[in-house]
Amino acid sequence: MHNFISKAKRENFPVALRVLPRAYRRHLLAVYGFARFVDDLGDEAAPDDRLRLLGDVESDLARLYAGSSPRLPPVRALARTVETCSIPAEPFHRLVEANRLDQTVTRYDTFDDLLGYCELSANPVGHLVLHVFGAAAPRRLTLSDRVCSALQIIEHCQDVGEDYARGRVYLPGQELRRFGCAETDLAGETTPEALRRVVALQTGRAARMLKDGRPLVASLSGYARLAVAGYVAGGLGTVAALERSAHDVLGTAIRPRRSRSLATWLRILATWR
Repeated sequence: MHNFISKAKRENFPVALRVLPRAYRRHLLAVYGFARFVDDLGDEAAPDDRLRLLGDVESDLARLYAGSSPRLPPVRALARTVETCSIPAEPFHRLVEANRLDQTVTRYDTFDDLLGYCELSANPVGHLVLHVFGAAAPRRLTLSDRVCSALQIIEHCQDVGEDYARGRVYLPGQELRRFGCAETDLAGETTPEALRRVVALQTGRAARMLKDGRPLVASLSGYARLAVAGYVAGGLGTVAALERSAHDVLGTAIRPRRSRSLATWLRILATWR
């Protein structure tokens, strides 16, 4: 699982990080570092070692929340953030569980099945971010889930070929079959029309889900609003890039235009009230 937060950090969110106060930057980077570390264990460690290593992370989280000193540096780096921002353990454990699931489940038959995966792989990140800003009210957490699932779906669309090379398919099996798309089509150098139609369907869904996050942005103020609007703008920028490429996710590197993402970000800040 390549968590969308890593991609957001590379492509869109560094601008927001630079304008946030140091304390927020420090806390967000601790969260990002943990998420990236867990993703790397689930994707890059020797396959026979992954479950054991993920279990070590679970044990270290238990040490952290029991008041003991964690052994792993990315978990140890969370200590100040967890204490200062009163972050519960559950979102961290769900990120570990997503990577554990990736070791045994490599296909999802329906879009609802994929949303269930996003409950583990993506939505906890939004919860963590809202906790960092002291904005984790129940209604906001629910809206955040919609936004974060959309961002994860967009990343799945960008990374179809990469995911398939890892033995994973994050496009609904029912829809691949309905559009006449064979799994082997995901390994090509160009994107056949049937696969483009599947990706277009996912992209449209994700765009609508991102726009469903409008009340979340409107409910926030200050730096929390700035940060969350940045995520939404980055997602909409990637949707635009997918559409611009005619959903050619195998033959084209899908990257949002920085200028367009920034313009969308400013528009969201100005109008989503």
